[in-house]
Formats: sequence, structure tokens, C-alpha cells
Amino acid sequence: MEAPDFLRDSLDSLAKQKLPPTEIVLVKDGPLTKELDNVIDFFSRDNPNLLKTVSLEKNYGLGVALAKGLVECKNELVARMDADDISSPDRFEKQIAYLSDHPEIDVVGSSTEEFMNKPGDSSILKLVPEHPNEIYAAAKMRNPMNHMTVVFRKRRVIEAGNYTPMPYFEDYFLWVRMLLMGAKFYNIQTPLVMARVGNNMIGKRHGLKYATHEISYFRKIHQLKFITKIQFLKAIFLRIPTRFLPKGLLTYVYKVLLRRN
Repeated sequence: MEAPDFLRDSLDSLAKQKLPPTEIVLVKDGPLTKELDNVIDFFSRDNPNLLKTVSLEKNYGLGVALAKGLVECKNELVARMDADDISSPDRFEKQIAYLSDHPEIDVVGSSTEEFMNKPGDSSILKLVPEHPNEIYAAAKMRNPMNHMTVVFRKRRVIEAGNYTPMPYFEDYFLWVRMLLMGAKFYNIQTPLVMARVGNNMIGKRHGLKYATHEISYFRKIHQLKFITKIQFLKAIFLRIPTRFLPKGLLTYVYKVLLRRN
């Protein structure tokens, strides 16, 4: 669970957007600590009529929480945000403008700038493919979107079946289902979200549990005919062995292959 300071910084970055949101939907996926509830209460007091809280009686997992939260969003354009990341002040301004200028695009994301303890302490960028055809091709082997950066058209997400339970791959599974129905994606190359990576990011992508879910995910998108049998085997051959590398070496692999200083 995110520390209270992380949640406070995340919420404040949304409230201070140059293009302010008209609502923030926060999903409590089960009971929270008193400290986290206090952050939410103070933010709601300081920003009246902005925060809408959806409380689930127990922890259902990310897929269910996101699906329930999306249904509660009143706007057609919805921005995704993690509770420990920080949006740049011009994030909504740039992404909403892009979607307004490009009605054919259904999801717009961006690169991220990663940090350990405070923004700017590492200056490592997580890059993503830019154009729709590049995103479609990349999705065969890896997640082509930084989930915490996306703004999407709610209608199109609902048409694809909304978020569904798919541990560790809830967003990637949604993108594939949207791509299969003809949705178009775009990534702004400027980082619009500062992503916290000191919160055991590598640990969550390491070990047998993650590898098992990863195999199940790629088997599923093969069943959906998004990837061929050869592409399925290639994904398993290239990805699964890395889950059993020492964490230090796995960190190096992520930094070399998917990041840029």
C-alpha cells in the first residue's frame, strides 16, 4: 500500500493541473489505513465537490477496482493515475488537446520519467512507441503503453469489455482487446508523468508467481488470435527466463532495454 505522502503528492498533482479535472474518482480497493483515509479526507475538504470515492468492502484486485471506478466516471474522457505517481502540470492540457485534435485516436499515453525518492533524482525515461502502427506491432511482445499516463475515451473501453481480472496484466489485456476491435493508440513522447520506481517495482515482476501469470496472459491473447503460435513461443522464450534472474540483474535488463538516461 502506498505511503500517505505518496498519495498526497499524487492527488495534489491532479488538483494543480493547468487544465483542472472536473472530478477525481478514487477507488478504495478494500479498507485502508487510518493515515491514508486522513489524506483522502483532508484532500476532499480542501477541494470540495472534486473527489468522488468508491469504497469496496474488500480487496478485489486491480481489474475489478478499475472497472468499478470507470463506471462511476461521469466524463467521456478519463485519465488513469496511480496513487504513488505525479502528473506534470500540463499533462491533461496536452492529452485532452491531442484527443480533441485527433478524433480517430481512442487512447493517448506518454513516456514517463522515473524516480526513486523524489522527482528528478534519476532522470531515467521509460520510452514507448509513438504512432498507432508502431504501438500495434509492439503490443505483440510487450505492453506498448505506460498505464499511469493514459487518457482514453470511456465509450471505447466499455465497448471492449472494460477492465477485467488479469493479474499483473489488466491494462495490457484491455489494450489488446481494444486493438482487436480497431481502436487507435498514440503516445506523446514527452514524459507527462513522473513514476515512482522505488516501491518494489522489480520485485513485483520477479519470481514464479509473476511468470505463471505471464504465461497465462500470453496464452490468452494467443487464443484471441492477437498473436501467432510462433509469437507466443517467442514471448515465453524471451520473457520468462528473466523472471528468475537475480533482482539486481533484472533491474539492469529493464534499464538497458526499456529505459533511456
